[in-house]
Amino acid sequence: MSDCGCDKARKDLEEYLRNEVCKTQHSDIKEHLEHCTACRDEALVATTLTAVVARACKETAPEQLRDQVLARLRAEQATHH
Repeated sequence: MSDCGCDKARKDLEEYLRNEVCKTQHSDIKEHLEHCTACRDEALVATTLTAVVARACKETAPEQLRDQVLARLRAEQATHH
C-alpha cells in the first residue's frame, strides 16, 4: 500500500525549502504541499524556524558587554602567562 506522497515530500522538504531540488521534484513537492495540510504545516514550521534562527544569528551583543568580556579574557590571559 503506497501513501499519498507524504513520505517522499517530507524526505525532500529541507532541500525543497532551500531551493536545492531539481525542477521536476520542486513542482511535485509544491503540488503535494498545496493538497496536503499536514505537510504544508510542517513546511511552515520549518520556514518559520529557519527565519527565527537566521534573525538570531544576526544579533550582536551590546558593545558594553562585549568590552567587559574582552577585558575579562585579557585579564585571565595575563594571569596565566
